[in-house]
Amino acid sequence: MKNHEARRSTFVVLVTAFAAALFAAPSAAGRGGEPAAVPKTDKPPVIDGVLDDEAWTTALRVEGFKTFQPDFGREPAQRTEGYMTYDAENFYFALRCHDTEPDKIKASLSKRDDMFSDDFAGVLIDTFNDMQSAFGFLINPLGIQGDGMMSINGNLDASYDMVWESRGRIDREGGAYTVELRVPLKSLRFPNRPEIDMRVAFFRQIVRASEMTSFPELNPAAGSLLGQTKLIRVAGLKYKRVVEILPALTHASRYSQSGGALARDERHTDFSLTAKVGLTSDLTADAAYNPDFSQVEADAGQVDVNLRYNLFFPEKRPFFLEGSELWQFAGNTEDAPLMMVVHTRTIVNPVFGLKLSGKLSGRDTLAAIYARDDLPGDAVDENPDFAILRFRHALRGDSYLGGFYTGREYGRGFNRFGGLDGRLRLSNTSVASFHLFGSLTKDNGSGEADPGHALALSFSHNTRRVNLELGYQDVSQDFRVDTGFLMRTGVRRLALFGMYSLYPRSKFFQKIEPFYWSSHLYDTFDRMFESLNIFVLRFSLPRSTMFRIDGILGNEVYSGSRFDLSGLGARLGTQLTKHLGVFASIRHNGQIYYDPEAPFQGYGSRAGLNVAFQPTGTLNFSLGLSYADFFKRATREKVYDYTLLRSWNTYQVNKYLFLRAVFEYNTYRRRLTADALVSFTYIPGTVVYAGYGSALQKLEWDGQDYADSDRFLETKRGFFFKVSYLWRL
Repeated sequence: MKNHEARRSTFVVLVTAFAAALFAAPSAAGRGGEPAAVPKTDKPPVIDGVLDDEAWTTALRVEGFKTFQPDFGREPAQRTEGYMTYDAENFYFALRCHDTEPDKIKASLSKRDDMFSDDFAGVLIDTFNDMQSAFGFLINPLGIQGDGMMSINGNLDASYDMVWESRGRIDREGGAYTVELRVPLKSLRFPNRPEIDMRVAFFRQIVRASEMTSFPELNPAAGSLLGQTKLIRVAGLKYKRVVEILPALTHASRYSQSGGALARDERHTDFSLTAKVGLTSDLTADAAYNPDFSQVEADAGQVDVNLRYNLFFPEKRPFFLEGSELWQFAGNTEDAPLMMVVHTRTIVNPVFGLKLSGKLSGRDTLAAIYARDDLPGDAVDENPDFAILRFRHALRGDSYLGGFYTGREYGRGFNRFGGLDGRLRLSNTSVASFHLFGSLTKDNGSGEADPGHALALSFSHNTRRVNLELGYQDVSQDFRVDTGFLMRTGVRRLALFGMYSLYPRSKFFQKIEPFYWSSHLYDTFDRMFESLNIFVLRFSLPRSTMFRIDGILGNEVYSGSRFDLSGLGARLGTQLTKHLGVFASIRHNGQIYYDPEAPFQGYGSRAGLNVAFQPTGTLNFSLGLSYADFFKRATREKVYDYTLLRSWNTYQVNKYLFLRAVFEYNTYRRRLTADALVSFTYIPGTVVYAGYGSALQKLEWDGQDYADSDRFLETKRGFFFKVSYLWRL
């Protein structure tokens, strides 16, 4: 007990010293110098994919793009030019993407955010010049949009959709494609000042060359990605208060088997209303009554047998997605036990929701949610309350200090969570971060509340050739965060990642990356150590091809015993032609049968295959296979095998309308599902959906009960219709 308290005291001292250093330590503040003045236009360009407007002749023009994938700072395979101008209410961007082989340009009609495997071009804009986040806008050669928020770590979260206009046009005779976009200020947050400094960057992807290029040039030795973007200056932006009203109507009918026949068990029509008001140019409030949080497309099936942890499903509901990049927290490493402190899918079926998000000042960011859930039949509380608060203060460069509070109140019980996190850039190539969280939990009817903690420190060092990451986490046995996703408690874990990148003088081997990843953990419940070591050799090849082989040496502690996990694995992903893409993986290793009373050592294989075929720009066929098996090591007896086969077929009529049919067969559950969807999306929020779903199992009704059969019986059927319309006032 004394040793445990000493460890905690030492950790708190280290974190306190680290937090104090955040305000004092020098850090890379991004590229300085005088900002480039962006010319303002009096005659906005027509967004048609043709650069024949007068506005582009006077716009800010950039060229000299450099690669950042597969290597940094190289001359790209194709030349690109970028343009930017603006007026009082909109930003305008264009990219002219030259291509000496225009017939090999990869582009397809698809729904928005489904074009990332195509060639594309786009921009990032950091409207606050704080290097903490940026709005991202990407367009494929046919004008299909992809958008989202770039996080402080340089990752684009495409779940957040914005309203903007784009067009793309392939000019095969001219050997290029062109994209144009108009971004209304109503779709952004920005400081409301007469003159504003911002940051911007232009990007392009060429699939067949496995190449990503940018302007300005990106270099891991120069600090954060957002800190290397181009500093610009704009003036005379006109702020108009954003007011959005989004009514939605949803009707659904569902049927299920009863007494040998399908019978209706649910029919409902729901009206919902969501509203957004811009309190300032950089702070918005949202409210929703009886909000439509329905998911139009079901989650893809996953192997759901022999699990130690719950399966993770991503958030897809629009109300929760804006500002979701702020829920990320510092101090974590890959596969850390505390995966998320805010996972809004824990709010299952809200009656109403309130949200506040945006900037309180140039350096202070706030996100807050209050929601009341509706869980009919819950024995403890049918209407638990959720409160979530996130605050972040930007320091120099991409450093920050932040805090969280989340709470779930149910009956006479509660779970309350809070604490600090922070990130400090020590140099252009090195970053340190931490989190220091605590929880207090009282189960319904219990007399005392149980405290818990989750503590972490991490360090990363990244250059062109060397990537290192070291992290430590301590999660106590009684730690709980009901608003998040927590895989394991009662652990102290040291994680290490090291990779060295080789750039051969070869047109075939573009990059070779040997790396080592390990997790060394002490289980405080069983008072035992476990260790997992993964040795990987990864190759980057033309046509966006990645191949890797893995060697696994490790074990895992479960229910008082240590089990072997060692084995081998391999992965391959490639765009064989512009019409055909393949991803495959296989792994064979030791495994555990997760029975708390009688676990045993086993072994097995997991394999996955996905083939995407696009014969035309409007048709897309995808076939996926997931397989898992398990054998008892002592007897070599097969305990189970599990196969999921999924067929995903889409006809994109135009950029707004698509028809989709999805079929999935589960051999373990002996279940076949078939879903059909008609989707029309004019802009995010203005949508019409009509869908049908059916589930069949190998069963038959014998007059008294359901029994196994070799024939399929339809066990469930459902229809739904949804329409919503976004008013922007």
